[in-house]
Amino acid sequence: MKIIIIAVLCLLLIGGFLFWKFAPPVKNPLGPKVVTLTYWDLWEDDNLIKPVVAQYQILHPNITINLVRQSLTNYRTRVQTQIRAGSGPDIFMIHNSWLPMFSQDLAPAPSSKFSLGDYQNTFYPVAVEAFIKDNKILAAPTQINGLALYINEDILNGVGLKPPKNWGEFMDMATKMTVVDPNGTIKTAGAAMGITANVDYWSDILGLLLLQQPGIDLKATPVKVATPSVAEVVRFYTGFALDPKRKTWDVSMPNSTDAFIQGRLAMYFAPFEKASQIRKLNPNLKFKVVPVPQLANRNISWATFWAQAVSLKSAHPQEAWDFIKYLTSQEAEKSFGQPYSRVDLANDLASDPLVGAFITQGPNYKFWYLSSNTFDNGINDEMIKVWEDGIKAILKSTDPQVALQQVEQGTRQILDKYTKPAPAASGQNNN
Repeated sequence: MKIIIIAVLCLLLIGGFLFWKFAPPVKNPLGPKVVTLTYWDLWEDDNLIKPVVAQYQILHPNITINLVRQSLTNYRTRVQTQIRAGSGPDIFMIHNSWLPMFSQDLAPAPSSKFSLGDYQNTFYPVAVEAFIKDNKILAAPTQINGLALYINEDILNGVGLKPPKNWGEFMDMATKMTVVDPNGTIKTAGAAMGITANVDYWSDILGLLLLQQPGIDLKATPVKVATPSVAEVVRFYTGFALDPKRKTWDVSMPNSTDAFIQGRLAMYFAPFEKASQIRKLNPNLKFKVVPVPQLANRNISWATFWAQAVSLKSAHPQEAWDFIKYLTSQEAEKSFGQPYSRVDLANDLASDPLVGAFITQGPNYKFWYLSSNTFDNGINDEMIKVWEDGIKAILKSTDPQVALQQVEQGTRQILDKYTKPAPAASGQNNN
């Protein structure tokens, strides 16, 4: 009897092993796991983003997207603090210049969602530069954006000129379009440049000039700022306020955005989102948007845009990246109505009078840490303050070469603070 029992048990064990080894997988009778993803959004119009989220949830009925609108005030520090505390969102927006501050807080994209080759073929080179580190994809953009040149068409037609293609043409046109009263007060400005106080995006303009100027390498270690090439750039910029022969702007003018809306400014640098604000506040203003001026044999534009990233502390990184993959699809991006991040959608908007310039500049975008309006209390805000102090010193007659020595010291300190490798934050999940 014992022999029979032992034989039966042996057969059961062998049968169980064979079933485990070779039987087809049994589907979960309860279906796919139920997942809730918290998504921090900054400004997408509810009428645009909510239908996209709803469509994704129809396609993935087991996934709920908890859309939470955030303020940009203290956003960077707030999202980073909560992520590291394990209470932050699964998905959140990140600026293209923030990777040095966030690289240890981000879950890389699984290769099943984005391969390096697919990513490089889908997005503009600046996205690759901004969001890939050590061959890991750490964010994906749903837009492309940067500086473009807004031009008042009535003022332009009044002097019989065409939009400038280079900085020489820009300077000459700005001077010709500036109107000064007998007391020397600027009534109509040719261009908003030269100072920091009332020039929106002045740091972005300066960053553009630095990137375009031959002989300047902002990626050098250590970076060199107190050089003749940088001095030439800051002299060119401040000359629009200091040089009597080409003065086009001063502190008596309103904020540059307001001046353009009021029809008192001929040429104005700004990103894409200002177009809708201008149209809303002055529907009668005739203006066009064109690519930024270039130097000879150079073709560099200034990028400032946002992307979607996944928290390293997310319990559902696969699902989170799947949602980002959907947000960057052709279907979803066409729903947002902003400059598309996808290269294969460029022809859809390239001829648009307002959006086209931001698209045609796409292959030439570069960036550095002088991006305004990120309110990051970090690498951009600190860098802008250092360069602002330098520009103000030059405006007060300090020799540019002397002022740039202080700028160089401050720049190096900020880059050391944010871009040098550092140990993972306490309690960080590095798996």
